[in-house]
Amino acid sequence: MVETGVLQGKTVVLTGAAGGIGRVIARMVADRGGRLVLIDPNEAGARELSDSLPGGPHPVVASILESPEACEAALTAVDGPIHALIHMAGLFERHELTPDARPIYDRAIASNLTNGFDLAMALMERLPTEEPIRMVFASSLAFRRGSTGRVAYSAAKGGVVGLVRGLARNLGPRALVNGIAPGVIETPMIKEIAAERGDSMRAEIPLQRLGKPEEVANVALFLIGPDSTYITGQIINVDGGLISS
Repeated sequence: MVETGVLQGKTVVLTGAAGGIGRVIARMVADRGGRLVLIDPNEAGARELSDSLPGGPHPVVASILESPEACEAALTAVDGPIHALIHMAGLFERHELTPDARPIYDRAIASNLTNGFDLAMALMERLPTEEPIRMVFASSLAFRRGSTGRVAYSAAKGGVVGLVRGLARNLGPRALVNGIAPGVIETPMIKEIAAERGDSMRAEIPLQRLGKPEEVANVALFLIGPDSTYITGQIINVDGGLISS
């Protein structure tokens, strides 16, 4: 459990802030005294979230982070040093295995992987000197098991694993870089899929239930908190044991 106030005065940049897991992470950060920069193309959703959080209003950047310049511009909303980047943004689109799937592949790579790289590069000139910056990237169980109907998404999330490990090795003591690989989590998107599949989806999971956004958010908070100072280059599975089944 992360103690209240442990992030007091620290700035956390959060992408995908208006999403199911992003919203929970944002509230947990704010409840612990953190200052947020909320990045999401859903400006209305991000502003509603900002206004509802303690310590607000927190800056909102409405962007899909489509280029290195867009990533650099997003960080101009930050006043002072950045304690952590939590990159939860990413598209989860279904597609057929046909040549016209290429645009979906490009969007998957851009939103899940490329803009994470661009954000990390934009942070290079803003690395804090007193302690390592924390970077947390969202991968997925799909990078190991594959995702039915979502080859592009699986490929992108596999790339995130390489990004995490490469950044961790190259940044050394200047950054603690880790990833989270959620399994089947109760977000609106996954609930729709679970409703279609019925009990069969839960039956595949050793814990026999879907994960909660709070269970993913707790891991993100741990990775940017004071108790994870010797952890870097790791991918933490939050999947109810699914990867082992």
